[in-house]
Amino acid sequence: MELLVFPFNRRLHVQPGANLLEQLRAHDVPVSYSCTDGRCGLCRCQVLAGDVLDCGHELDNPSTQLDDTRHVLACQTILTESCTIRILEPEEVVVHPAQAFRATVSGLEKVGREVIRLRLLAPRRFDFSPGQYATLQFAPGLVRPYSMASVNSDRELEFHVAVVDGGHVTPYIAERLRLGDIVRVSGPLGTSFLRRNKCDPMLCVAAGTGLAPVLSIVRGAAATWNATPIHVYYGAQSETELYGADLLRSVASQYANVHVSVAAGTSTRSTDIQHGLIIDRIAATQNDLSDWRGYFFGSPLVVEAATLLVKRLGMRRDRIHGDAFYPSGIQ
Repeated sequence: MELLVFPFNRRLHVQPGANLLEQLRAHDVPVSYSCTDGRCGLCRCQVLAGDVLDCGHELDNPSTQLDDTRHVLACQTILTESCTIRILEPEEVVVHPAQAFRATVSGLEKVGREVIRLRLLAPRRFDFSPGQYATLQFAPGLVRPYSMASVNSDRELEFHVAVVDGGHVTPYIAERLRLGDIVRVSGPLGTSFLRRNKCDPMLCVAAGTGLAPVLSIVRGAAATWNATPIHVYYGAQSETELYGADLLRSVASQYANVHVSVAAGTSTRSTDIQHGLIIDRIAATQNDLSDWRGYFFGSPLVVEAATLLVKRLGMRRDRIHGDAFYPSGIQ
């Protein structure tokens, strides 16, 4: 049985029933992976011809679909017949071994009307790429994914938690979690990480706590490229829901290539916050994004609207990365 792998144009001889990721690694084909159990999404591939047995979850986030081609996770795919696959972004291979450890709560700060800035002190360096997220377990049954606002050179891990009234996990964080408590961290997860081998101009969009991964990406990019334009658009429905504009402006003050625009849907009293939707701000300030790369996080409506807009402005679909924060039950 034959497996044809693009863009390398390599023909591999494999046995029926073999795991796709294992075969790619056995034949030294560069491929990103981490968890190997279908959670991180890093080993996503396109099936171009033939069929495979997909044992994983559906990749159905509408904000991150690349095209109509079938996508599978290599670690969750069994080869059943000769087929052709495409490895996504082979020049940007990321391999972070799956990690799990117990971290200590080192900071709890209310930074907005409904947002808590949570800092954890890890016993060792947590290896991840800016833009990825981790799973945090606070107590039995209290588990949620949160994006890192930090970079992996930071001594502490930082997360931004939006507190949901009547929820299950976030009220525990707001009311019962204390400094010194232990939180179990596992990851990293997520495919919307900073492409370090790409120095394209960057457009970052953050809605709500989507600010956390955007901060991580902007810090990681600005520290690497001091001339690449990085434009950040951060917004919320009202001024009271904006919680971290000062964090963004602090980064912008350190790097001349970082430009920040903050907007609120309702009228504002601050001269630093513009009135309107961030999608409108992008449309008003950008006209040709054909050479740009985008990173979009937060509200599904904002992520999807930003994706549609930048595509109309010329951004290629394979340069658009993002996570829409869909509710995972009662928080």
